[in-house]
Amino acid sequence: MNRLASSARLMIVSDLDLTMVDHHDSENLSLLRFNALWEANYRHDSLLVFSTGRSPTLYKQLRKEKPMLTPDITIMSVGTEITYGNSMVPDDGWVEFLNQKWDKNIVVEETRKFSELTLQSETEQRPHKVSFYVQKDKAQEVMKALSERLEKRGLDAKIIYSGGMDLDILPQGAGKGKALAYLLEKFKTEDKLPHNTLVCGDSGNDAELFSIPDVYGVMVSNAQEELLQWHAANAKDNPKIIHASERCAAGIIQAIGHFGLGPNTSPRDVTDLSDSKLENFDPAYEVVKYYLFFERWRRAEVENSELFVANLKAVSYPSGVFVHPSGVEQSLHECIDSLRRCYGDKQGKQFRVWVDQVLPEQICSDAWLVRFKKWELSGEEWQCCMTTALLSSKDVSVVEGLTWVHVHQTWLNGAGPIDHTTWVC
Repeated sequence: MNRLASSARLMIVSDLDLTMVDHHDSENLSLLRFNALWEANYRHDSLLVFSTGRSPTLYKQLRKEKPMLTPDITIMSVGTEITYGNSMVPDDGWVEFLNQKWDKNIVVEETRKFSELTLQSETEQRPHKVSFYVQKDKAQEVMKALSERLEKRGLDAKIIYSGGMDLDILPQGAGKGKALAYLLEKFKTEDKLPHNTLVCGDSGNDAELFSIPDVYGVMVSNAQEELLQWHAANAKDNPKIIHASERCAAGIIQAIGHFGLGPNTSPRDVTDLSDSKLENFDPAYEVVKYYLFFERWRRAEVENSELFVANLKAVSYPSGVFVHPSGVEQSLHECIDSLRRCYGDKQGKQFRVWVDQVLPEQICSDAWLVRFKKWELSGEEWQCCMTTALLSSKDVSVVEGLTWVHVHQTWLNGAGPIDHTTWVC
């Protein structure tokens, strides 16, 4: 919450499964496109919020399976848990609020009377959430009867049905929409209300997000029938909510452009990265396109041309140094020379490079210190380097752009290398 000194330019609040993350996209291309767009243009002055029905256990599992960015805020367990930052620090005020008029024991006792309900795994049972599976044709009948029973017991609860099978019972004050409203009120109190908020979803438990006043909304093209029906009944005339023609993260990118919320061309959609012209020096964009080039080079998606090598050297300080995570130091120009022998070594293979939490800090009038995580996926193996780069606009050999002066990498959590063929690794 305190990362930004002022109001966020844009806050994106997105569901994960089949909204931000497309489980039918084995290459994760739409997600990687969003990642590059966010880190190049938004991370430094905007907020990314993941709002998921997943418990912390299943959320962390998803992060190990998909190339997801680190959000600023995570809303989990269908809006019953709010945490901040990479360390996932819980919001104690939200916990206290949900404790009012809530008794999980009563919920457990009453739901045992419904044979139609099948309890979900233990990881999905949370302090303020009890979760079941129920057949679609039984859902409405069960929800009506269960709601009446809980009301008679004096419990102020809500029942949410989503995904054609998931039934969650929460405190009345919980849910994805209520959690977002709580956050927005908190920002307003701190005089940091985001200038624009975009909510993104695909299923019934996302409907509440679209009910928050003054937010933009996108239902991705693959949105489920239950959300489309809610929209038709409640918000079909709201010009701030669209049904995208693109799936998942690609639909989110589409919405950013549709509503004019900021840049919506991902660096991954730029064919010639070396020809990207920026009106102002942009270290975040420079970092994103730099590592995207290495991915394309090793996948042989760019021409094996000496011109590319020369261009890399032109934006690298002649006496600049790269410190490999192993501790070995090399000059930047020597590292670039080593690229020749690994051209196309990942052609036809599963190989992706992306960056996360790109946060530039201007340390003087012509220099930026940029900290970020550089991720690499090769086959089934993942690795991450904590990276610090010094970029400068002072070098007279560069007509337009930034010069890489120093790069220092360390393995994240002691992770070892996939290979040592090039300094990119």
